[in-house]
Amino acid sequence: MQPPTQPLTTPVRTETLNPDLTSLLPDILQTHVWTATAAAALVAVFAALVVHRVGLAVLRRVARDTVVVKAIIEATQRAAGTVLPLAALQIIWVLAPDTLAHISTVRHGNALLLIAALTWFVMGVINGLADGLIARHPVSVSDNLEARRIQTQAHVLSRSANVLLVIGGASMALMTFPGARQLGASLLASAGVLGLVGGIAARPVFSNLIAGLQLAFAQPIRIDDVLIVKDQHGRVEEITGSYVVMKLWDERRMIVPLNWFIENPFENWTRSSSKIVQSVFFFVDFTMPLEPLRAELDRLLAVAPEWDKRVGKLAVIDATESSMKIRVLVSAENSALAGDLGHALREQLIAYVAREYPQCLPRTRQISFAQSAQNAGEPPSADIQNKSPDN
Repeated sequence: MQPPTQPLTTPVRTETLNPDLTSLLPDILQTHVWTATAAAALVAVFAALVVHRVGLAVLRRVARDTVVVKAIIEATQRAAGTVLPLAALQIIWVLAPDTLAHISTVRHGNALLLIAALTWFVMGVINGLADGLIARHPVSVSDNLEARRIQTQAHVLSRSANVLLVIGGASMALMTFPGARQLGASLLASAGVLGLVGGIAARPVFSNLIAGLQLAFAQPIRIDDVLIVKDQHGRVEEITGSYVVMKLWDERRMIVPLNWFIENPFENWTRSSSKIVQSVFFFVDFTMPLEPLRAELDRLLAVAPEWDKRVGKLAVIDATESSMKIRVLVSAENSALAGDLGHALREQLIAYVAREYPQCLPRTRQISFAQSAQNAGEPPSADIQNKSPDN
């Protein structure tokens, strides 16, 4: 009888398996917290830059036919490329454990940079909006009153807003320092004296800021206005947050503070319209017939491209002891055309008088009384001589 057979069993080979790499990740994160945080920060920055690049391309494609939005995008692209990575980094630093070495300093520094970048971004939005409005309303058209009004408001308001944004951003940055908060509380305790001193010291700044707001809304002057300021004739070339740049007729620049226009009278030739009436003066002799002169004026105006056919008159407005003063009134679409038209008419009318009526040019009359001793009882004889200015 055979003994019972035992079931054959294959011996199992036991080996020690290497642990999975993923199981080591928690240990790495616990032992190298700064390394993990820095890696997460790099990923966040890369993701923010990708979002910025893709979003910028999409916005440019959507807004390619919109002037204002396109100007805002172009003015804020660099600031947005700074804000997004800093915002992503701030999220990473906030989520990092508080026990991480120097994490509070990193959070504070990143917050300061983020405040500065956000201030830059908002300023870009405002400047882009102003540039877009200016591009939509050029002053190169003939009747540019509305365009000049919009450009003036855009320039002045954008620069005033930028000043307020810089002040606000600096205040927010300072308030992140605990010492600055204590200083602010102590300043509030003595706000009366310090407010008086600060108001006196900052009077020029705030007066120009308030004057800029008054100019933006009341608009006594606009971009491209023709002004007479302190006996100087010029055109408004630029309006900043503190002064006005006037381009004079001889290419010089006159710088006038903003508050000067609020406190002093001046002439604005284009306040309500760019159309203007030009005066032309010249002198002729008393014997000059006026009807031929008026007919010559009508002939010259008929062929003058600068004349807008509104006003064209000739009249004697004064008389001196030797001549008559003639005034010609003509109109044009703007002061530049009116000036050219006035110069041309003066030259041509004087040439007409010299050619057709040379005896009617201005002359000096001299009356001499001669009395001889032989005719003492007779009235003096008058010898009237006409002398031209050359004699």
